[in-house]
Amino acid sequence: MKSKKSLVQLVLLIMCFVLIFSTTACRSTEAPPADQPAGEVEPVVEEPEEKPYKIGIMTGTVSQGEEEYQEAMNQIAKYGDMIVHATYPDNFSTETETTISQVVQMASDPEVKAIVFVQAIPGAAAAIEKVRETRPDMLFIAGVPAEDPPIIAEKADIVLQVDEISMGRTIPELAAQMGAKTLIHYSFPRHLSYATIARRLEIMKETCAELGIELVEVNAPDPTGDAGVSGAQQFITEDVPRQIATYGKDTAFFSTNCAMQEPLIRTVWENGAIYPQQCCPSPYHGYPAALNIDVKGHEGDVQYMLDQIAIKLKEKGQEGRMSTWGVPINMLMIDAGVRYAIKFAEGEVTNPRDVEAFKQTLNEAAAARNVGDITITSYNEDGVDLPNFLMLLAPYYDFSKNTTFD
Repeated sequence: MKSKKSLVQLVLLIMCFVLIFSTTACRSTEAPPADQPAGEVEPVVEEPEEKPYKIGIMTGTVSQGEEEYQEAMNQIAKYGDMIVHATYPDNFSTETETTISQVVQMASDPEVKAIVFVQAIPGAAAAIEKVRETRPDMLFIAGVPAEDPPIIAEKADIVLQVDEISMGRTIPELAAQMGAKTLIHYSFPRHLSYATIARRLEIMKETCAELGIELVEVNAPDPTGDAGVSGAQQFITEDVPRQIATYGKDTAFFSTNCAMQEPLIRTVWENGAIYPQQCCPSPYHGYPAALNIDVKGHEGDVQYMLDQIAIKLKEKGQEGRMSTWGVPINMLMIDAGVRYAIKFAEGEVTNPRDVEAFKQTLNEAAAARNVGDITITSYNEDGVDLPNFLMLLAPYYDFSKNTTFD
């Protein structure tokens, strides 16, 4: 009798364990009540939506134009594999076939719906023409073109250029405000063959004559020539002190080439001369490296860069004698180009040459960067009217007051 009672107790005990285990096991698969902490629950990670298209960006290498290259990296970080990036060769003036083949290769991917050039070097028009033989639907944005305006405007859908024509007046006028008596203009035959650069120089001469400033043309080495970028930079480093010794510290300096800006800024800063702006105005163009400013962690913070430049200029008493625009214009071109390309690829813009839609997109990109008003006009020179060739002009930044002025 006793053994039977023990057996019954054992069976009941086993049943209790089974009941407890099953209840606990089921409870582990249920969501906790609303008032109960969820504990260590793995968050649900959604994969980013894959777009059925890609956008190509063509830039120079870091040595030819660091801003454009870094902005391409910014776009890749923002959009991932949707962005396809390639660089044209440093000696692009003698390697146009390489540039053309790179663009054709990029366009061979049927998912690539648009290509943004900054800068649109010699060969860009031929590359666009070649691609359109098989991809007539491809959208092309050409920033900082090196070919004649009518040629590139015919080939590309939207062309972007700093308003070099208006700069013919604004650069000497700012130099005069800064106390300049002489303006040194560094360039070379290849650049002077560009219509907008040549026209700007002519207007500079006229404006300098009106303001009583002596304009001196200096032929510098072409960075794409035998001496390369290093040779051109060395020339600037050596020549600026010579010009200051000849004309005095109230001499303003301007160069048409991006690779020359860093040594030009540094040498002007060290010797107390005048520097109105870069060829491609931007607080990031030449200033950080020239003045040894650490950009890491502040790559997109324009005001930080302007503030750091102001600090460096004040060290030498140069805050009223050096300037730039308060916007990285070439970076803005790429940003606006990609934004417009997305609208085109997604059908929001149906006409690739919708100038008003692009102007709106450019203003969106400028607002996202906390940039002031950008003056946008279409190219119209000597009776040549090119509605899709957009000229951009931004206010100068006055480091003596930490503000912008026209």
